[in-house]
This record gives sequence, C-alpha cells and structure tokens, in this order.
Amino acid sequence: MATVVLDNVNKIYDNGFHAIHDLSLEIQDREFLVLVGPSGCGKSTALRMVAGLETISGGEMKIGDHVVNDVEPKDRDIAMVFQNYALYPHMSVYDNIGFALKLAKVPKDEIDQRVRKAAEVLELTSNLDRKPGQLSGGQRQRVAMGRAIVRQPAAFLMDEPLSNLDAKLRVQMRAEIASLQRDLGVTTLYVTHDQIEAMTMGDRVAVLKDGYLQQVDTPQNLYDRPSNIFVAAFIGSPSMNLYESTISINDAGGTVTIGSQNLELAPESLAQHPGLRNYDGRQIALGIRPEDFEDAAFKTDHPEGRTLTAPVTLLEALGSEIMVHFRLDAPNVASGDPDAVEEAGGDAGANAVGRFSPRSRVRSGENARVAVATENLHYFDLETRLAIWD
Repeated sequence: MATVVLDNVNKIYDNGFHAIHDLSLEIQDREFLVLVGPSGCGKSTALRMVAGLETISGGEMKIGDHVVNDVEPKDRDIAMVFQNYALYPHMSVYDNIGFALKLAKVPKDEIDQRVRKAAEVLELTSNLDRKPGQLSGGQRQRVAMGRAIVRQPAAFLMDEPLSNLDAKLRVQMRAEIASLQRDLGVTTLYVTHDQIEAMTMGDRVAVLKDGYLQQVDTPQNLYDRPSNIFVAAFIGSPSMNLYESTISINDAGGTVTIGSQNLELAPESLAQHPGLRNYDGRQIALGIRPEDFEDAAFKTDHPEGRTLTAPVTLLEALGSEIMVHFRLDAPNVASGDPDAVEEAGGDAGANAVGRFSPRSRVRSGENARVAVATENLHYFDLETRLAIWD
C-alpha cells in the first residue's frame, strides 16, 4: 500500500487552458478519497495525471516514496477502473481478469490462484468461462474490479465507474465497492460528479471547481461546515437554499431579514458563528438546508419569531417525506455550480425547497407556515463567498 501525494500540481494544455491550479492533496495509506465536482471541473484530469495518462505541467506527484512525474503509467504500480470497463469482448471473464498478470509474465499457477481468489471475492466464480457480452452491467463492473484487484497495486484509481449503471444497480455497486476497498485496504482515489456517491463512499471528500480545490474533509464535516457557498450548495440533495439577507445583532441574538419577513436567530447562533458580530446591519448570503424547513403545524413549541409564511407552488410526495416547493420574496444567491439550474429571484416559480413530514397537510396554491431551525442556519460573506464562522 502507499500514500499518494499531489504537491502544487498544475495542468496547462498546449492551447493555454489551465485545467488544474496548484492542486495539493494527500490520499493517505489505505484511505478511500473521493474527488467530486461538476462537469469540466478537472477531476478526471487530476486522476489521469496520477495515472500518468496526462503529463504534469508543474508541481510534484508522489506514489509512496517515489516521485512519479516522469514515470511511465505501467511503472507506477497503480490499477485503474474506467467508466466503460475497458474489457476485451473476445476474452472470457477469467482471461480478462488475468490479462495484466499474463503480460507481466506471472507464473500460470499464480495467475490461476489470484484470478480465482478475486472471482470468489466478487462472486464471479460461476461466470469465469463467460464473455463480457453475456454479463449484466453490474457483473461487467465486477470483472473490471477483479482485473484491478489481481494486480495487487499500491493504489486504485477509479474514474466514474458507476455512471453507466441504472440507479438501483448504482446504489448496490457503490456499497459493494466501498466494502471491498475497506476489506482490501488499498489506497483509492475515486472520481465522480455525483455528490451522493461521494458522501456515501469516501473516508474523505475533496471538492473541485474550475480546477481549484475548494475543501477536503470528511463527508459529515463538508455538510455541516462548508467553507464557501459553492461547497454548501454542491454537497447535499436537494441543494441548500441560498438568499440575500440582512443581519441585525442585538442582546438576545439577532434577526435575519429574508425579503419582507424577519427570522429570530437562535441564542446559540452567535456562539457558533462569532464572526457574525462583524456583519451587523450588513447584507450576507443566508443558507438554509431543506431539512431545516418544516410544517409549523408539527412544531407546536416552535417560537413564533422563527417561522415564515410562503405560498406553496409544488408538492413531491416521496412516502417517507414530502418535498415542498414554495416562494420567498428574497433574491437567491447563485451557487456557482455550472450544472445547477438557478434563478435570480423575482418570477412566479419556487425558490425554496423544504423536507416536510409526510403527515403535513400543506396544499399547493395555498400559503404555508414554515418553521425554520434557525440554530442550523449557514452564513456567508457575499463578496468573498466564504463561510462566516470566527
């Protein structure tokens, strides 16, 4: 096993496009680190530089104790799992899994031992004589994993390996891959655009935007303490609700103005975000997670000053919860995610989403009283877009 270190790594293409900017990242020994971001953010480019499939324009790349900037891909002791599996259609599952070992002139009996052991782990033993075309998508993905496992590499690199699978199979396979990685203890760098994949699989998650690293942390810390507006909106589904707001500080704590309505801050707000004292009377970006909205009818002890009234525009009943879309008369703050569908506010559509109890009786087209868990609000500087904490 090995640590993978990127130290101020840059990638500039011949046409002058700067794809990766001073990326510094350490994937620790046996760690499962997920690199996530919107389309075109540079995550696959970063992975390909680790693999040696893209040259490095600046900085240093290390795998274990060795600098690998100029080392050929075949000599980097890594195994890659691709989006399209890259299986040989004319070969059996057995031969696909063992092909790299055959090229490396590993003895036949050792190849057989490694292939059969990998097939047993991946529940492929009964399929070893089949061709890839006779397998399901999930089985082909397991074959690609088996080919990586038998090489016993220092690190796994996975480039969106589940994107070709249907939704149900993706859920199953992400659990299997995460479990397998933990059993094998192989250092793994996993690239995806799916933040749910990132949150459920990674020991840590690194968020990339426009080639710049935004934040690296555990999934829960990314969710609870995002460093900026982009991370706050990108991590979480549905996305965080973001509004232009004005904050006022007083002895009791303070209030935030959302359009024509005011919300009392919870007493602990200033203790959790002491930096808010520097924003008294100023505009900020206010963030509210969907789960921090609720039908006020179910919050009988909720302070009246921590509720909003808003017209409901759409209900999505999901069984365990209702996604309630409603309208607040405050401008939205754009997250900066190029893949997001965002509005600047001011039209008749919804600009807020809340997770309500499935027992809620709110109705589309009617006003709803919405309770807000103001102790969980997020605050950002509108100019720097950084979170306000200390």
